[in-house]
Amino acid sequence: MRTVIATPFTPSLDSGRARRTYGIVRASAAHGPVEIVHGVFGAAAPDPAYLDLKGVGLHAVERPGALSRMPAYLRARLRGLPADFARGVWPNLAARTARLAAETEADRVIAEGPLAAAALLGFARHHSAVYCAHNLESAFRHRIGGSRRSGQGLRRFERLLLERYAENWMVSPADMDGAAALAPGAGLRLVPNVVDVAAIEPVTPRTGQRSVLFLADLSYAPNREALELLLEKAMPSLWRRAADVHLILAGKGSDRIDTADARVLARGFVDDLRGLYERAGCVAVPLLEGGGSPLKFVEALAYGAPVVATPRAAAGLDVEAGVHYLEAEPNGEDFAAGLLAALEPELGNPLARAGRELAEREYSIEALERVLA
Repeated sequence: MRTVIATPFTPSLDSGRARRTYGIVRASAAHGPVEIVHGVFGAAAPDPAYLDLKGVGLHAVERPGALSRMPAYLRARLRGLPADFARGVWPNLAARTARLAAETEADRVIAEGPLAAAALLGFARHHSAVYCAHNLESAFRHRIGGSRRSGQGLRRFERLLLERYAENWMVSPADMDGAAALAPGAGLRLVPNVVDVAAIEPVTPRTGQRSVLFLADLSYAPNREALELLLEKAMPSLWRRAADVHLILAGKGSDRIDTADARVLARGFVDDLRGLYERAGCVAVPLLEGGGSPLKFVEALAYGAPVVATPRAAAGLDVEAGVHYLEAEPNGEDFAAGLLAALEPELGNPLARAGRELAEREYSIEALERVLA
């Protein structure tokens, strides 16, 4: 099978969106050549991990200037696209993708995320194409603090994508249900987020480590809201009962967190996460909002770390509370209690073992290869 994937972003591994794309590329490459048409945006160069993939070609497309993009932007707005999505419509991205699909006689053309899907709407009108969604955007995006998108506008935009594309790859069963309600009759397929579980050696069973790990890209508003819950409510409640516990923050933007508490260790973006997981007694995933399935949750399962998560964070995964992770309500007292419980090895280690087994079975590159066969 020959595959062409279009994305407006330089291929990287620095966010959940980027890592979902990497998983799709890896799994697709198991079935044949993959060509990636990518914008030069978001990173200076593709991550070296892409250069090591056999059968994967990279085709860079420079972002046009504002004046060159204006006609495409206006056409997109006339079709009803919200302004911030319309600004991401690069006409040369669609043209290069169409040309490469014809040259390679591609069996599958994938638009990665809503911006690429908006850019390739014209292509999808006349060709069978796939929209690879990151989330069901209209289910939550307009509720995020500071968002200028209207819920109605998002629903119209997303319905257009779901109806135009021959197949829509959704991240979770919840997103599948939401997409089916939004666009009855749309072609839907469950394609979950995955990590390279085989390349992750699980950490040794916990022996009483007294650190909570929070990993997140803080450019994403739901992650900032989750951190606020953790810093302002859950950890103060936890410290009243266990003052010796540390909080480790890592991920894009975490080095800019300003706190005078020496128990909060802000590491910023970290390339090699293993040391962080080794130090952590448990991992916190306190999402209050968002869609899809959080890759930081999947990754923590793969590392064999005990996880404490809100119902919202767990909604996009096939996980069972009390078996694969501890569930805690999104308030300070309950989440603190969950963290303290997970820090106890007698409870945390069985959860971690079950979580790793689930990650191998359902959320690995090999599992996704079977889905995309």
